[in-house]
Amino acid sequence: MSKKQKKQLYKIIISAIIFIVTILLPIPTVAKFIGYMLAYICVGGEIVIKAGKNMLRGQVFDENFLMTIATLGAFILGEYPEGIAVMLFYQVGELFQSYAVNQSRKSITELMDICPDTAVVIRDGMEETVDPEEVSVDEIVVIRPGEKVPLDGIVIEGESTLDTKALTGESIPREVGIGDTIISGCINLNRPLKIKVTKEFGESTVSKILDLVENASSQKAPVENFITKFARYYTPIVVICATILAIIPPIILPNATFSDWIYRALTFLVISCPCALVISIPLSFFGGIGCASKIGVLVKGSNYLEALANAEVVVFDKTGTLTKGSFKVNKIIEGELSKEEVVQVAAHGEFYSNHPIALSIKREYIDTKHTLDETMISDLEEVVGEGICGIYKGKKIYVGNRKLMKRFNIPYKEVNEIGTVVYVGIDNSYAGAIVITDEIKSDSKDAIKALKVTGIKKTVMLTGDIDSIGKKIGKEIGIDEVYTELLPEDKVNHMEMLLKQTSSSGKLAFVGDGINDAPVLARADIGIAMGGLGSDAAIEAADVVLMTDEPSKISKIIKISRKTLIICKQNIVFALGIKGIVLLLGALGFASMWAAVFADVGVSVIAILNAMRVLYYKVK
Repeated sequence: MSKKQKKQLYKIIISAIIFIVTILLPIPTVAKFIGYMLAYICVGGEIVIKAGKNMLRGQVFDENFLMTIATLGAFILGEYPEGIAVMLFYQVGELFQSYAVNQSRKSITELMDICPDTAVVIRDGMEETVDPEEVSVDEIVVIRPGEKVPLDGIVIEGESTLDTKALTGESIPREVGIGDTIISGCINLNRPLKIKVTKEFGESTVSKILDLVENASSQKAPVENFITKFARYYTPIVVICATILAIIPPIILPNATFSDWIYRALTFLVISCPCALVISIPLSFFGGIGCASKIGVLVKGSNYLEALANAEVVVFDKTGTLTKGSFKVNKIIEGELSKEEVVQVAAHGEFYSNHPIALSIKREYIDTKHTLDETMISDLEEVVGEGICGIYKGKKIYVGNRKLMKRFNIPYKEVNEIGTVVYVGIDNSYAGAIVITDEIKSDSKDAIKALKVTGIKKTVMLTGDIDSIGKKIGKEIGIDEVYTELLPEDKVNHMEMLLKQTSSSGKLAFVGDGINDAPVLARADIGIAMGGLGSDAAIEAADVVLMTDEPSKISKIIKISRKTLIICKQNIVFALGIKGIVLLLGALGFASMWAAVFADVGVSVIAILNAMRVLYYKVK
């Protein structure tokens, strides 16, 4: 319990003691009044002051205003015990709400307690313990067993096992060795590691995750916006109704007294307080975001969580999303040049590229004990969506797909192998080709099947790969529609077409990992990025990030979003239904102020407990 909550609890206890003593002791009327006033000021003074300050700011109709008017009215009518009881029960309800919200925040904070306070960096041959924010790119950091990885980097010494559960929700440890990329927030389990830092702390995975979780609640869902607007209009309406209830009946009804109807009006105000909705709905979404983070899915706002519940179409990129993106050279085909020369020309042509296919060609060349020589190349130029052309050893070279060969009129031989084919031309001749293959992720097929079980109407794959590969992979996985040989702008155009196919309330989600997916991620109703291996641009543009790079998590986050929406709707119906009944009873004089307080606090407590269920939802 926080200091603020303890202070609130002490006030409630002191006020309750004064209140009970004042009621039970046979003391003079003046002494009783003083006792009641002390009890009221102790528990309700802060509420009255808040109401006054808000009124000065123009924020008149809130719960503080309702409680103040109702309790001061009770005092004016001489109903001192009831006025104090209203404040006592209201404060008990507020304390419970505060505790519930803090518990939800605590659960997420503990889950995301992945940020180490220090990093051990090697400087001038000596180990130095510093704040992670003080470590620069390319510095060497030592991570001992049991320590958290402070920054993203590449292993340069040692082999160990990493616990990635806090980041990914996966309990199976990950083996790492020299050359492997590791991300901050993991825990080193058994042997020391030395890593070369690749990102400053502010750009590291752990920093971005914490930022995403902390700011997720700032993006409100339509349901939350509805509740905010509802409360804005609802409160003034009930105040007007209470005023009418206090004034009109005593004037027009025979034998009616102002004191009786003012009491009913004050009871009406107590019942009308919209705390249950105002607290429980945001708490439901906060719990949903926390539940998602437990399985390694980061949702950047409750609006995206609600949108996922209405997803009808899910569109996938292929490479790195449905496939592993770990390309390797599978076959080299000779043309004018030998196999070794084909790889040599292609590797130098891809010298500056970081595309997975380019990296696989360079790796193939380097693995055969060759070195890339930058002095041999010049004027390298990318032809978007087709490949690269430039000068190598004084000769014009072309490395890319069929479109590049056709563009420069190079007579090539069609390769009908399954895989990505990179054609190589030199001057005006066909030098040869390289066939590169990529594996389908182990859970891709299950991911598509699970999405269909959840009720997704259509699954689509958009890829820049050749038609034969794209359609083969799509058929193997079970994708409904496959569009191949697309440039980045083609993907956006197809996205526009697919968006028109969704219903008025339906949403489209796009799942991708690469830098060329950023425009499509931004255009989709919900952009989902692969956070483990995905590019920074894709993660920044996305609304949801899968930290495990597993497409099977998509159906799980959809289930969490739907559970969250169900709980929100339950709370709305329950709170409004109970309040409506008790408001009617209060107006007719069948509900006292005591009953009104119990109804208000009781509804709030039940709604909050219901909202907290989503945080502990076990998704399958």
